[in-house]
Amino acid sequence: MSSRKPTAVAFAVLVAGFVLAGTSGQAAEIQDWRAWRGPHSNGSIEQGHFPHKFDAEHCLWRTELPGKGCSTPIVLDGRLYLTCPVEGKDGLLCFDFDGKEQWRVVFGPEDAGKHRNGSGSNASPVTDGEAVFVYFKSGTFAAVELDGSVRWKTDLVERFGKETLFWDHGTSPVLTAKHVIMARMHNGESWLAAFDKASGDIVWKVDRNYETPVECDHGYTTPLVIEHAGWESILVWGAQHLTIHNASDGLVSWSCGNFNPDGNKLWPAIATPVIVGETAVIAYGRNDRGIPRLYGVRLAGSGDVTATNHVWQRDDVGTFVPTPIAYKGQVILVRDRGEVAAIDPATGQTIWEGAFPKHRSNYYASPLVAGGKLFAPREDGTVFVASIANGKLELLAENDMAESVIASPVPVGNRILFRGEKHLFCVAAE
Repeated sequence: MSSRKPTAVAFAVLVAGFVLAGTSGQAAEIQDWRAWRGPHSNGSIEQGHFPHKFDAEHCLWRTELPGKGCSTPIVLDGRLYLTCPVEGKDGLLCFDFDGKEQWRVVFGPEDAGKHRNGSGSNASPVTDGEAVFVYFKSGTFAAVELDGSVRWKTDLVERFGKETLFWDHGTSPVLTAKHVIMARMHNGESWLAAFDKASGDIVWKVDRNYETPVECDHGYTTPLVIEHAGWESILVWGAQHLTIHNASDGLVSWSCGNFNPDGNKLWPAIATPVIVGETAVIAYGRNDRGIPRLYGVRLAGSGDVTATNHVWQRDDVGTFVPTPIAYKGQVILVRDRGEVAAIDPATGQTIWEGAFPKHRSNYYASPLVAGGKLFAPREDGTVFVASIANGKLELLAENDMAESVIASPVPVGNRILFRGEKHLFCVAAE
């Protein structure tokens, strides 16, 4: 194992139910990373040979980070791009695939947030292969060229006011064919907007305001870019509504409500939806307080489909923070206290279930399935690896990374990246 300690760096994953997917190719072959969950936006990769035994001292390399962040890293052409505070300021850092820093760009002062597991660098960067786009809790929103020069920079807090989310922030930018997309869902003016990739100018901005019980209008999820009715579209979950917007102008083409008919309070949207075929699976409610909700919603049709497109509902299983995984036609949940379930997205029925060892610590990172193995980091720094290839949970290893792990794992090639509170780790199969 080699230990690298550049003066600044960092990456992470989204505290609020945010994970990442991978790719079956090597790092040098990845051409873009347009959403925080990776090229496939589903949290899984079927091919590849990945390790299950590792720890803080037994890894391919580790790099000391200059600050605490919770965003995912992204991978492009053999380079890693990470958002992270640098000496109290928002930063974007670039590393090679051996963990050696190539360059960094530093913006204005960090807004570090207040949750023990949060940071000012919760939002993950994205790239179209030509630039890296970043957003920070401070309001800094920027495009950075692949050589580290700043293409453009703006401040969304100065332009649209401060976010009023109770806990930090979670929403990451996503890329359509032409634009970089940002969503704001909070107690205040909520919106979805498209910005020009070349200039940062607003192309369109549409309101997304719904009347909800207290805190139910708070959204930490990230939009999904999908094809709907033959058009590039943007799916947004939050404020107790699932909406689909045309990517060209932001107008709503489809909407579905009725996710909280009893008017429960303090239900923010944290876990991002997963899509299997024509069905979106929505984890809502408060699984952390024993009030889970899980919905299956059909994405067909147009207009307000609230009365017709709810396919199934569960009130006995769900997840609050970790985003589920789409894997081989199933939806895999790692719940907030380590229970695991595989759900049939068509019917909502449980296919199999299991659990990791009980512990007082929660799961904040979104899990990953890679090569038939489930990787589930717990907030205390324990990373569980289990086989699910045989249709059941078989624990393979319990790995101690010796520091808190809130970020989700990132697979690429035969390697997996883990971001801890102090280090970026790379583990690899032999």
